Amino acid sequence: MLTYAEELLLLALDDEKGTFVDTPMMSLEYALVGALLMELAIKKRIDADVDNLYLVDDSSTGDKLLDKALNMIKQEDETKSTHYWIKTIANKFCNLKEYLLQRLIDKNILKKEKHKILWVFCKRCYPVIDDSEEQEVKTRIRKTILEDEIPDPRDIVLISLIHICNLKKQIFSKDEMEVATERIEKISQMDLIAQAVSEAFSEVQNIIAKAISSTGFRPSP
Repeated sequence: MLTYAEELLLLALDDEKGTFVDTPMMSLEYALVGALLMELAIKKRIDADVDNLYLVDDSSTGDKLLDKALNMIKQEDETKSTHYWIKTIANKFCNLKEYLLQRLIDKNILKKEKHKILWVFCKRCYPVIDDSEEQEVKTRIRKTILEDEIPDPRDIVLISLIHICNLKKQIFSKDEMEVATERIEKISQMDLIAQAVSEAFSEVQNIIAKAISSTGFRPSP
């Protein structure tokens, strides 16, 4: 079984081009950290309420990436909010996407290619070799959303992160989008960690908006 972060990363990749689809700035980075924290919560290493994230068990998970995040939480003397940890871990794990991509390559799900741009610049792409894992994720999410099923706790998180990263088009058709969006928005309100991701992302949006406003720049219509 793939981790939350690996599933999310697969959904964020264009299968044919092997490049990331457009997502709002920092949304994927924060969402991937949220996925790591939720994995730790599922493994009963941490817990969270509306105000704080708590260390429950600092024993190794056997996953280097999860253990790295767990050790950061362990080393903090004071209890901090989930929002704090989303931003802190995102800042520390600056190569998180690359690390997860390599894990998917090692699992023979992706391959790495280099394409020349203007015969000079190299662009890395990650086409899908085996899409069975991704299709399983999409089928699972589609069934939960379109058949109005009670979502599995694991899928509540993933659906919430899909919403934050605006990845609905990767899963649903135009005809399905209205119904899917309404259902996804309801489910997204169920998970505290996903809400913290959304708050961190909104904070970044506000900073960018203020920066644009201070320069007097106005985007072209």
